[in-house]
Amino acid sequence: MRGDVVAKTDMRETKGFLMLQGAKVTSSFRDNLFDAANRAGMTPNEFVLQAAAEKLAASGRHFSGLFNPGDIEAAN
Repeated sequence: MRGDVVAKTDMRETKGFLMLQGAKVTSSFRDNLFDAANRAGMTPNEFVLQAAAEKLAASGRHFSGLFNPGDIEAAN
């Protein structure tokens, strides 16, 4: 049923910028983040946003996708 809802809203879904402030983290976290993102073929920003989307979806939040409608379901 959720797939039907996503399909119906695909045409109406718009994209917007997400302006985030820089954050200070430990160098070991930063190194691991960049390494994991590189291995996944993503930028560190994309990797962090994907992780946030997965956490939101796991907590029961509903949205059509992260970068494009339907792409978050592929990650689950």
